[in-house]
Amino acid sequence: MPTMAINIRTQEKVAEISWFCDLCNGDTRYLGTEDASRSSSFGHCRDILLTAQAAGFSNILLPSSYIVGQDPIAFASAISREADKINLLVAIRTGELHPPMLARSLATLDHLLQGRLTVNIINSDLPGLKEDGELRYGRSREVIEILKAAWTQDRIKHQGQLYGFDLDSTPSKPYQQNGGPLLYFGGISDGARDLCAEHCDVFLMWPETQGQLQATMQDVSQRATTYGRRIDFGLRIHVVVRETEKEAREYARSLMSKYDEAEGLRLKERAQDAHSLGVQRQNEERKLADADGFVEPLLWTEIGKARSGCGAALVGSAEQVIEKINSYMDMGFRAFIFSGYPLIEECHHFSKLVLPSLPNVKLSVLQGRTPSITPKTPLTTQLK
Repeated sequence: MPTMAINIRTQEKVAEISWFCDLCNGDTRYLGTEDASRSSSFGHCRDILLTAQAAGFSNILLPSSYIVGQDPIAFASAISREADKINLLVAIRTGELHPPMLARSLATLDHLLQGRLTVNIINSDLPGLKEDGELRYGRSREVIEILKAAWTQDRIKHQGQLYGFDLDSTPSKPYQQNGGPLLYFGGISDGARDLCAEHCDVFLMWPETQGQLQATMQDVSQRATTYGRRIDFGLRIHVVVRETEKEAREYARSLMSKYDEAEGLRLKERAQDAHSLGVQRQNEERKLADADGFVEPLLWTEIGKARSGCGAALVGSAEQVIEKINSYMDMGFRAFIFSGYPLIEECHHFSKLVLPSLPNVKLSVLQGRTPSITPKTPLTTQLK
């Protein structure tokens, strides 16, 4: 796969390597089953996060879902004293909180984490509602504009179709300067691509063939150019890695060994994005796979039968997975969010077999999101 030359931030081969935390109650040993021993709780999610931090991951995604799981801001605040090295990628569904209060909440969290906050903007329907796409994208755009004004300007001056404010922004200043926390955004529709190109820092994608991924990257890069911007690209993907390809494939098959179609569909459809365009694309990808579920070498699509959102995994030996990740970096990806089932056990496999061979960085550091004020006594110490 050739290196993409359109509007990529840097030709330096680096990547932010992130893991995934189970705030949305999907951790399990067998796909399509609920695992009571791994149900989402503060204790279990704390163990996942601290395992990833000890292993050397740069960031960890804290997802959001109303129907199942825990609130990402509340969880991040509670874990902030122990998350002293890893960045937290906190998912925020726009419209759930009054935008100036959201700006203040995230700024407070950024101080608690001493600048280790990143934000994943979610554009899906609000809980209990089925909303028009134009409304959702308009709301997300206004919320992001308000966040940026709160973090970077003296006043929040905003007049839109949904929100209108003229407020002092002093209470909402984050720990990070040069724009505040990085904004990650995902979505396959034209509205999502354009919104990210105009306002966000990292465009997150779900797994597809490399040709499809590159076409999307080229499109989003060109859109960003029209706004005079460059953005980074991230890939959210599962992984099954072992010493040999045979072992990895055997484990992948075992993940599906207790799959029941009716129960798997029930678990998948409880998520708010279960019928989104992105999930439909994942479903279509699976139809093109071979008899073993592979749509291209190493890219296994069976996971999408049992879960919403990201629906495919890299399955292979350590050498194969490292080579595949390097090919993604050659395309221009500089952020990866990995996960595996179960999360703690697969974190250990990945950190042992793959992580030491990757050029692991924090995008927030690369993009200069330095602290605006370094307090003599850190806020976390003051709160003890």
